[in-house]
Amino acid sequence: MSLTATPARAASPPVPPALPAPAVRRRSRSAPRARRWVGRSVGWVALGVAVAYLARVVDPPALAAALRAVADRPAALLGALVLYAAAFALRAWAWRRVLPGLPYGQSWAALHVSLLGNHVLPFRLGEALRVTSVVRRTPLAPAPVAASAVALRGADLLAVLALAAVATPSVAATLGGWAWVAAVALVALVAGAVGWLRHLRRRGAAVRLPGPGVAVAAAGAWLLEAAVVWAAASAAGIALSYPQAVAVTAVTIVAQTVAVAPGGIGGYEAAATAALVGLGAAPGPALAAALVAHATKTAYALVLGAVALAAPAPGYLGRMRLPRSLPPRPAPVPVAPGAPVVAMLPAHDEEATVGEVVRRLPSVACGRPVVAVVVDDGSTDASAERAAAAGAVVVRQPANLGLGAAVRRGLAEATAFRPACVVYLDADGEYAPEELELLAAPVLDGTADYVVGSRFAGGARRMRPHRRIGNRVLTGWVRWASRRRDLTDGQSGYRAFSPGAAAAAEVVHDYNYAQVLTLDLLGKGYAYAEVPITYAFRTTGTSFVKLGTYLRRVVPAVHHELNAP
Repeated sequence: MSLTATPARAASPPVPPALPAPAVRRRSRSAPRARRWVGRSVGWVALGVAVAYLARVVDPPALAAALRAVADRPAALLGALVLYAAAFALRAWAWRRVLPGLPYGQSWAALHVSLLGNHVLPFRLGEALRVTSVVRRTPLAPAPVAASAVALRGADLLAVLALAAVATPSVAATLGGWAWVAAVALVALVAGAVGWLRHLRRRGAAVRLPGPGVAVAAAGAWLLEAAVVWAAASAAGIALSYPQAVAVTAVTIVAQTVAVAPGGIGGYEAAATAALVGLGAAPGPALAAALVAHATKTAYALVLGAVALAAPAPGYLGRMRLPRSLPPRPAPVPVAPGAPVVAMLPAHDEEATVGEVVRRLPSVACGRPVVAVVVDDGSTDASAERAAAAGAVVVRQPANLGLGAAVRRGLAEATAFRPACVVYLDADGEYAPEELELLAAPVLDGTADYVVGSRFAGGARRMRPHRRIGNRVLTGWVRWASRRRDLTDGQSGYRAFSPGAAAAAEVVHDYNYAQVLTLDLLGKGYAYAEVPITYAFRTTGTSFVKLGTYLRRVVPAVHHELNAP
């Protein structure tokens, strides 16, 4: 028996409009390349200037002796690192004062993601990450997040300049006109951001204007952060007062305002060394203190920034695992006494095996009739005819749309039979049709909604070594992402579904189904089980799976599945 049905409509991403002319395409490629070239050139020049300055003023033996002295006093640096962390805790609190809807954990994370970005990206590009982190990880609108971030960052930098001017006027004076330019620019930036916040408040946004508490927090954060410079200088044998440490910190911050190298490498050391030498320190110890202070801050940024990318959840890159708390198991769908077990088989150019697989299916499973449905996925051979001749209901895809699309179509067609259970298996003969009842039984007795036949629990008779390794690695990934320690085969081609699970299942891409289907159904609360099955590697045809293509298509689809509403 054969049946031709209207293809199921699958959701697909919108197709971006084509570029209107080749000239536009060439321009869009060359402009970013030119900007990157200019940026790198400026960065190398700035780094060269800084290194040249340091090479001129530093005596290597004195530098080595100072570094040894620093290494002998790690406790002071560890204490300073604690104060440095406290500075960011204070800044996170201040941000929440201006943006009340921002969770403290996400405020802390955004500041550290930004810090990480500034230490690995040029041109202070990490500053933008504090906004994108909050926007990606919370429901807050971009405009209030950006306005509050700009206002606080401007006030933060203005505070360190003011502290430097008050604490050590002589060092602040060494900045000359740069200090006034920076101060005027920051005042304009803060005024503009505050005006933006006022506008958002009038439009109903839940934001506050920075108050005295925020100003005190900004100043307090810099006082805490200056502990790193003070501890590094003290360990290097430099008699530096704490107000002077604040001033040196301000000099380094001003020097990095337009940093072109990642983390201000070179520029930080040159600025700190020059400031310390201006306060009477010898060049060798001054450079040693600058190197240690910068290395301490960089290590903090790399470690805490990496943590902040993932915690608190959701991470900056999105959710990588199912939530720990899942919905309750959905209520079962009522099943009629005579409802069949539907065996659903996608097939693409499987004329050598599909007929035999259909014929080997049992006619009855657990007392219920078995109906075979073959989804012909644009075969160019006689797969459809062989399946129909063996007694299957055949539905045809309009073209070869992919295994994921075929499974999506097959589940929809199987659900139309109002089944007691749907069993999916490949049509290539790798899985034993006679074992269909093993998979259907947990569904039919109500203990599970989604059953996977595990090749590794059943003992695969033959699997090529590279495929065995690949299956193990991918299974470990799915087990971790699903938080299911009992998941032993993430790529099995033998699965069973309750009527409710079959109707609710979503396959979010056309290429494949295995990982996204498991995460989808587990994420919806359906009960999972595995049964051991036998497996024999296919003897005809070729697998469509190619590692590079598989990962390129499957990994983004899994990420989409985990982060879909």
